Amino acid sequence: MSSFFNDEERHAWDLAESLAEQARAMMREAEAALETWKTGKEMNRLRCARKGISESDAEIRWAASANSKNALTNNSFHVGLATMYYSAASAAYSRALYLRTVRTARV
Repeated sequence: MSSFFNDEERHAWDLAESLAEQARAMMREAEAALETWKTGKEMNRLRCARKGISESDAEIRWAASANSKNALTNNSFHVGLATMYYSAASAAYSRALYLRTVRTARV
């Protein structure tokens, strides 16, 4: 928002902005974890192919590996955090807009 009517509205908007930025940071972490999972899966597939192991067995081996489980856990964890932060940011934006509306209605 370009102008604020009071400090409470400004505080709500600033809080929303910081929560949204934190949510974006969590999504970047989730994307990095997903990329780690994809890269590991492909590397495992190639390694298994060199050893003559079928693709379906390579999939099973990758799914059972600690690296795969860690990457998926990190992805889920950070997506959950991002969802939480986006929800909190939405509530803070709503509060800021409510405060603006209440102030405008009084004038």
